[in-house]
This record gives sequence, C-alpha cells and structure tokens, in this order.
Amino acid sequence: MSTRFKAKFSIKKGDNVVVIAGDDKDLKKPRKVLEVIVDKGRVVVEGVNIVTKHTKPSAQNTKGGIVKVEAPINISNVMLWDAKKGEPTKVKRTRENGKLIRVSKKSGEVIK
Repeated sequence: MSTRFKAKFSIKKGDNVVVIAGDDKDLKKPRKVLEVIVDKGRVVVEGVNIVTKHTKPSAQNTKGGIVKVEAPINISNVMLWDAKKGEPTKVKRTRENGKLIRVSKKSGEVIK
C-alpha cells in the first residue's frame, strides 16, 4: 500500500467478522480477528487461511517439525458481523463527544 497516507479501516483486533471471499468463505460463521496489519491492508482471522509452516528446533520448541498457523488475508475479504441482526454489515463512523465511534449500518448499534 501507499506510504503517503495511513489507511483507516473499520475492523479492529478482537472484532467478529465473516469471510466474504476466498477458500474459507462462510457468510454465516463469525470468526475473531487476531491481528490487523495496517500497512499491508491485511488481517489474521482465527481458523482462516491455515498454512503449514516448517520450523527448526529451537530453545522454545526443541522438536521443531510442521506447524499449522493462520496466514493473513486481505482486509477487503472480510466484513464486520452484526450480532444484533445476525448477519454481516457495513460500518459508518460518526463523531460523538469529539470521539469517532463505529456504528452498524444494518442495526444502527454502536460497535464496541
């Protein structure tokens, strides 16, 4: 992504999202965001895009071997989950008492 401006995303760490594109697409199963990589525009989502990683033996992992880990996916492939409606939703930002808050477009509920 461009380094001139810092991108603003409506998805944060700990949010519940659904995967709307790719191999792990599932519009009914909300999953938790583990990490947001802002400069690359990617997110790591729990149980999505699992890859096998070969690790060498180290002090922490004396055996080494093959480990399955979640790899990042593009942030455009996920959508925020609206718990009240029970479906994916878009997000709008509004200013309240000088602070930006995220509001669900489907239910109008504030997203914590």
